[in-house]
Amino acid sequence: MKKLLYILLFFVSCIGFAQNENLFNQGKELYKNGKYQQAINSWKKILDNGEHSAPLYFNLGNAAYKLNKIGPSIYYYEKALQLAPNDSDIKNNLAFAQNAKIDSIEPLPKTVFSKWYASIANLFSFNGWAVLAVSFSIALVVLFLLYYFAVGERRKRLLFSGATLAGIFLIAALSMAFLTFNDYTNQQSAIIFASEIEIKTEPTLGSNVAFVLHEGTKVEIEAQDGNWYKISLADGKDGWIPATELKQL
Repeated sequence: MKKLLYILLFFVSCIGFAQNENLFNQGKELYKNGKYQQAINSWKKILDNGEHSAPLYFNLGNAAYKLNKIGPSIYYYEKALQLAPNDSDIKNNLAFAQNAKIDSIEPLPKTVFSKWYASIANLFSFNGWAVLAVSFSIALVVLFLLYYFAVGERRKRLLFSGATLAGIFLIAALSMAFLTFNDYTNQQSAIIFASEIEIKTEPTLGSNVAFVLHEGTKVEIEAQDGNWYKISLADGKDGWIPATELKQL
C-alpha cells in the first residue's frame, strides 16, 4: 500500500512539474508577442501551484515593468534576488525599475563593519551559506581521514593544514548561514503598491500625516496593529500604513 502511495505521489509531482513547465513556456511566448498581462497571468498560475524560482520572479518583474507597474516589478525583482543574490541581470533590471519610482530615500550612513558584513552576507542566500557549510564539513572529514591514514611527515602536514582551513571555513559558513537566516526571519521588508499613500503618525485614518510615499518604495515592517503596519525607511523615518497598500517580500 505504501509503495502504491509513493508511486502515486511521484506521478502527481511529475504531472505538476510538466504543467508548470508548460505554463512557464506559454508565458514566455505571450511575453515575446507583447501580451504582457496574459504572460503574468500564466506565470502567476505557477505561483498558485506552489512553485517559486528566480527565473519565474525575474520574468514576472520584466512583464510588470513593460506594463509600467513599478511597484509589482520591483517586488518581483526583489523576490528573484532573494533566491539568486548574485544574478547580475536581476540586479540591473531592479536598478532600472528603482530609477522609475518617485521616492528617493537617502539611507543613513553605515559603519565600516555594517558595510563589510553586508558585502559578505549578500554573496549568498542563507540556503547558499548552508550548502557551503555542508561542503566544507565534507571536505573537513575527507581531509582528516586522509591525514589520519597518510604516510610521510610532509604529506601529513599538508593534509592537516588543509583540514584546519576547511574547519575554519566551515565555522565561517555556518556563522553566516545563521546570521543571514536571522536577518531573513527578523527583517520584514515590503514594497509599496499604492500609487500614492499618506503615512500616518498613528494607526488610524484620522491621525496626522507623517509623510507621503509612492509606488515601488521599499520599507521595513516594524510592528502591526490590526490592519495597520508600522513601517520604517532607510533614512530613519517611520509611520503607519494600511496593510492593503503594500506587499511583503
